[in-house]
Amino acid sequence: MTDVELMKRMLRAVLAANKSGPGVSLSRLQSEYKALTGEQIPHKQMGHASLDALLHSMPSVVCMERNRAGEMVCFASVSGETAHVAKLVARQRTSKKTGQPQMVNCQMRVKPAAPLILNGRVCVFLLLFLHGPPLVQKCLFRLSFEGYSRKGSKSTLALSSCPKPHHYPKDYNPSPGGNYNPQKVQGRIREMLNKYSNGFWVSKLPQLYKDLYKQDLPSEAIKDLEHWTHICTVEKPCSSNPNELLLYPSKPLTTPSTTTMSPRPLTTPSSSPSPPASPSTLSPDLRQKLGELLVKYSNGLWAHALPKLYLDTYKTKLPKHILENLSLLSDFCTIEYPMLDNPKRAILYKRTREEENRNRRESVEERRAREEAGRRLSTQTVPPLLIPREEYPSVLVGEAANTNGVILRYIGEGYSQAQEALEDKMREFYCCQDNNTHTGDKKSGTPLASLTSGQLAAVRTEEDEEILRAQVTEVMDDKVKVYYVDHGFSEVISKAKVFELHEKFFNLPFQATKCQLAGLEPFCQEPAVLKKFESMASGKILLAEILERGQTPLVVLYDTSQDDDVNVNAACIKALQDKTLASPLQVNSAYMNVAVRSVCSDGTIYCQLPSRGLAKLTEILEKAEAYFHSQVTSEFLVSRPFCGKGCLARYKGKWSRVEITNLHGSRVLDILFIDLGVQASVEVIELREVPPPFLRDLIAIPPQVVKCCLADVTVSGVGSWTPDAVQWVRDAVLNSTDCSVKIAKLDETKLSVAHVYLFPDKNFQDPARSLNRHNMDIYVSVACHPGHFVVQPWRDMYKLVVLMEEMILYYNKTEEKPLKGEKNQIYAAKVENNWHRVLVKGVLTNGLVSVYELDYGKHELVSGTQLRPLIQEFRQLPFQGITAQLAGVKPRQWSEEASILFRNHVEKKPLVAQLEAVQEAHHPWERKLTVFLVDTSQEERDIWVHDIMAEFADELTKEV
Repeated sequence: MTDVELMKRMLRAVLAANKSGPGVSLSRLQSEYKALTGEQIPHKQMGHASLDALLHSMPSVVCMERNRAGEMVCFASVSGETAHVAKLVARQRTSKKTGQPQMVNCQMRVKPAAPLILNGRVCVFLLLFLHGPPLVQKCLFRLSFEGYSRKGSKSTLALSSCPKPHHYPKDYNPSPGGNYNPQKVQGRIREMLNKYSNGFWVSKLPQLYKDLYKQDLPSEAIKDLEHWTHICTVEKPCSSNPNELLLYPSKPLTTPSTTTMSPRPLTTPSSSPSPPASPSTLSPDLRQKLGELLVKYSNGLWAHALPKLYLDTYKTKLPKHILENLSLLSDFCTIEYPMLDNPKRAILYKRTREEENRNRRESVEERRAREEAGRRLSTQTVPPLLIPREEYPSVLVGEAANTNGVILRYIGEGYSQAQEALEDKMREFYCCQDNNTHTGDKKSGTPLASLTSGQLAAVRTEEDEEILRAQVTEVMDDKVKVYYVDHGFSEVISKAKVFELHEKFFNLPFQATKCQLAGLEPFCQEPAVLKKFESMASGKILLAEILERGQTPLVVLYDTSQDDDVNVNAACIKALQDKTLASPLQVNSAYMNVAVRSVCSDGTIYCQLPSRGLAKLTEILEKAEAYFHSQVTSEFLVSRPFCGKGCLARYKGKWSRVEITNLHGSRVLDILFIDLGVQASVEVIELREVPPPFLRDLIAIPPQVVKCCLADVTVSGVGSWTPDAVQWVRDAVLNSTDCSVKIAKLDETKLSVAHVYLFPDKNFQDPARSLNRHNMDIYVSVACHPGHFVVQPWRDMYKLVVLMEEMILYYNKTEEKPLKGEKNQIYAAKVENNWHRVLVKGVLTNGLVSVYELDYGKHELVSGTQLRPLIQEFRQLPFQGITAQLAGVKPRQWSEEASILFRNHVEKKPLVAQLEAVQEAHHPWERKLTVFLVDTSQEERDIWVHDIMAEFADELTKEV
């Protein structure tokens, strides 16, 4: 069957199986098709520019109509091949119960064991699976496998006859030597299966392995997969293709709603009934047969495989009590428990003659002690550790071999406090045993005679200061390696320090658990990441934001000990940045072709400087743009947003790097375009994950924007620029790519701010031409003396004219009752036939009101009957009158002559103001500028007003 024919059949199945209503909307068709097949409809590969064009070319498969809402809807074209399926689905969709409704007790409904009526989708599934071609069968099998895996249950559809995987010990390695490291490959495959928990096809394993680890998968590993049952399960689906195998994680033995830690023995509850008595020895014949079987398996044999092997070899059943008491075999075989969370999964190894002779010499007391330890191991249990309910619990962070398995302990009541209380009781209990003063079982204070891997014990630390709970992980000649289950680290100690763990110390869950750091999954073993993590987190108490509450919780760690919270996950990602790709910064250096990307209200300016990193970033983002065009971008939707996560978002039509800075519920979040310095609020559906081919390269590039402020420009008062100043800078340089900067100073604090002179062009030689000298075109409306005058921004004067015309039209037509003016309130007032925006300065007893014109800076007396409310529409334009004083002259008491001279030069004239300083205040009409005034009306030269006033002051001084 050709690809086109296959696609048509699958498309018919999608359209025929639709049960939500007649037809499938065009916008939903791709997702429905992918849900059935796992792939998109390949319209481009079939020579069509759009999906719509492809569908119109197949009238025998699909017909299209517009519904009442104007949406295009697709219907299956009925043919002889699909008519019976269409009838079946239609009958299922339209069937309704009739008759009088009845009230029933619906507290519990019994599910029928085998429902007789299947829904339309399942009917089509069965028809295609049983009668379709092999490729369709494979697609449908994968669908059923993945779908049922997501629901937490195994599909029973067409799987009953599939062969089960074989069971071999985890160290079984039939492959040849060389550079092949099975343990390393096993660890990596475990990581891959943690990421793809629903499983995947074995045929895809080599490519996934190469993408993640930048190495080829050893060919021997494919052959060994079915032997690594502690890592994965390999199943062959019921398909006509014998080479297609499915790979998925080994079945967990714990529920996903609780947190477990490793290692930990989870066994049958201690409250379960005791097994019936069984023989305490083996018959010579049974012992010989078992020995013969084990000799054939020099690499070991799983204990649970022994009954079938025994039956196949000797045609008789193995006595059941053998598996219930494996210690019966201990005199001729070694018993190992490799799966620390399941002591019933044991591996049996045949002992050599030397080991058997040594075993026969052990005392009866030692033998009984070891058997007792084995029985206790199979009956004791420890409750699982539950994740704290709060969203941000405090945690003590331990060590981490990779960020997918960070050891931590929860802090607080029921966790660290309960652990401390338990260890105090253990110290008291075992110290009393040492002194023979305890009235209970005195054997608890005696070192264990026999130790088994996986056994729980009480351990005296090397410093002899603490008694801690531990689990034996390796038994040596005179020492033993233990894992402290409440602290999360291992230690090799003397066997004399290992004691029996009393049953009363089994009640508290093991406190050491593991978590996974969000956003670091692809880089979990990077040395730079682990080094940064160790310096920032190991041994510290941090705050953990729990994103997913699974067997290994997904978390974001925060260090809240400083003034600002530090996102540990984000800091570890930044450790992968290549510093040579950052923008170079040196004091007194000048840079051309600078792009100004953002101007903030506090005067912060974000600039892009030319660099090798910026060129590389531009190249990669262009490739990502082309990649998204060739893919369906909805596949890269961000499913789990969190603070500090890096992803992509659109800025002016192009994909750019962003970092999530804050979340507002589940839909809206704040982001920062890290290469532009621009902040925005967007919906989560507007974000995209970085495609895997570009992830490592994009993370290596530091943010390509420099945080700057204008040198020598002081802002007093509230610390923010005026809206006029901000807008003026934006109009002058924002998004210009032809600016220049000269670095005056570098602030080496955590803010990393560069103090710069900013030029609107490439001429950076003269600092007087920089934007730092804040040249503005102004109009002087009122001039009293050099210490007080009022200026208006020239560029907004036409807006003021329009506003006053609108106020005349509004207030002259509106008949309102006169207001009683209140001091320090803003009104509209009629002054000389014009309506002005005014501030009431005082109310006189004769009915007059003293007002200050906020746009012109004049003081007037008006009748109280001429006041009106200033509506919101007339408050939008900032007040245009700005109080100022002359720069370049010393403050003094100006004489009348000096005031007249100053007034003649500036009042009612357009001038250029060069900003020297800004004195901010709570109200905009109270702020004050310090400026130089320049008269540029003469062609031959500019007249600086402060020079005129300084010369006049000097002449007066000489005369005196």
